Amino acid sequence: MMGDMAGLEGMEQPRPESGTAAGRWETPGAGADTPAPVAGGPLSGLDLAGEPTLDEVRLPSRPQSARIARRLTGCVLLKQWSLSPQLAEQAVLLVSELVGNAVRHTGARCFGLRMLRRRGWIRIEVRDPSRGLPCLMPVHEMDTSGRGLFLVDKLSDRWGVDLLPRGKTTWFEMRVGDR
Repeated sequence: MMGDMAGLEGMEQPRPESGTAAGRWETPGAGADTPAPVAGGPLSGLDLAGEPTLDEVRLPSRPQSARIARRLTGCVLLKQWSLSPQLAEQAVLLVSELVGNAVRHTGARCFGLRMLRRRGWIRIEVRDPSRGLPCLMPVHEMDTSGRGLFLVDKLSDRWGVDLLPRGKTTWFEMRVGDR
């Protein structure tokens, strides 16, 4: 198995056997009485990328897109949803891993990023046109790559892949403390 890996020891978290139906997830801010983000608001500067809580944001499959996806995730979790910096940091890391997989392994021209929230949970999805399934591989101490899904498995409460008619959505969920 793995020796010391920067604070990941003992991070195993329970994973329910049942999947989460997409129909139970809401898109926060999608209601008619909720105003859209305005210039100078919490997500200003990200206007060009889009609002991943309202609709899927499509980004080009380039390594530079991981930075945009991380920034979007951090802004949504910290500024829009007011979640803890620790949770946001972990989610940003996991988004970076899923985006890296979509960019490196699918051969697609673009991928989609979407963020959903329901009471007690957040769900972040990366969609790409490949139907190739990601594989959780054993990780060894001296490995220099291949740790992405290991991190997703250890830091998220649940994760999975939904096959689509044209591609797949790889997602993870994390518990959040709602007020």
